[in-house]
Amino acid sequence: MENRNITLFCLLFAGVVLFLVFNQTTDGSKPLFVFQTHQCQSSTKSNTIGPGDGLESALSEASMANKTVIIAIVNKAYVEGDKPMLDMFLDGFWLGEDTRGLISHLLLVAVDQTSFERCKFLRLHCYKLEADGADFEAEELYMSQDFIKMMWRRTLFLKEMLKRGYSFVFTDIDVMWLRNHFPKLIIFNESIDLQISTDSFNGDQLSVANPINTGFYMVTSNNRTISLFEKWHAQKNYSTKLKEQDVLNGMMKEGVFRELGLSVRFLDTRYFSGFCEVSRDFKAVTTVHANCCRTIGAKVVDLTAVVHDWKRFKSLSNSNSTSTLKWTNHEACNRSWKCNKVTWG
Repeated sequence: MENRNITLFCLLFAGVVLFLVFNQTTDGSKPLFVFQTHQCQSSTKSNTIGPGDGLESALSEASMANKTVIIAIVNKAYVEGDKPMLDMFLDGFWLGEDTRGLISHLLLVAVDQTSFERCKFLRLHCYKLEADGADFEAEELYMSQDFIKMMWRRTLFLKEMLKRGYSFVFTDIDVMWLRNHFPKLIIFNESIDLQISTDSFNGDQLSVANPINTGFYMVTSNNRTISLFEKWHAQKNYSTKLKEQDVLNGMMKEGVFRELGLSVRFLDTRYFSGFCEVSRDFKAVTTVHANCCRTIGAKVVDLTAVVHDWKRFKSLSNSNSTSTLKWTNHEACNRSWKCNKVTWG
């Protein structure tokens, strides 16, 4: 009798589920519930890039109307500590001019579970990237095997984005976004394939003599840029002692950009500043990159000084006193060259 009652209950429950699935509401909208069947085995979401991996959903949610996404990659070392680098990065969006809304178009790509969970806790757009067996949790030694693997894994991931039709602004976590720089980038978007930051700017935004920095750049998705990333990543096995930035710089010098018909713009450090060459114009600067610096700890110290300088500028912006403002010296980063550990870029 007891088994019969259980059977009747199960049949009744199944009938209710089928009714909810196959019947729409009276206004033609989707049903209130969607019932999905699962096989009787454990299921783990794959982190590899492929059709059903969740990447397309993550990109779509973060995308602007023109299919452009802001991409940053994080690991455990960037989300832990008294003042995590990720917190510094997000502070820039909060304190910058017309930058808060850009967070909704930011996709954080986590290479370990700790950084992925931190991203989800912060209610950001998040994606977990397969690390191909390497350990990317720690602060990587400069030019170590895992450092180089991470750089190439990043390049492969960004190539996949372009192939899916998404343009992107890639930014390292140690880049402070002080202003919305899209007005300076988008106006060139129709005609420029690649806009890339420089460690120092020689005054000519079309000159391949500018030393590039892959810590901040914008790429438009098209056949030319896809070909560039394919050729770039194909060099991985032939450049075991070079990081991806060095390889791209070599390709540029060898004329690959020209062969592919790429239109490239090199970004002026007056607007896209960094510790290698600081902008002297507080009224023009949009980003500050903690390049020419070795450790996460040093970057946090000197980027904190950048935040204080920025706040001081904002407080004086209605007066004429801003003309005498100067950035604080990057003393921690200068000292960091005596250290052994470094970040990714």
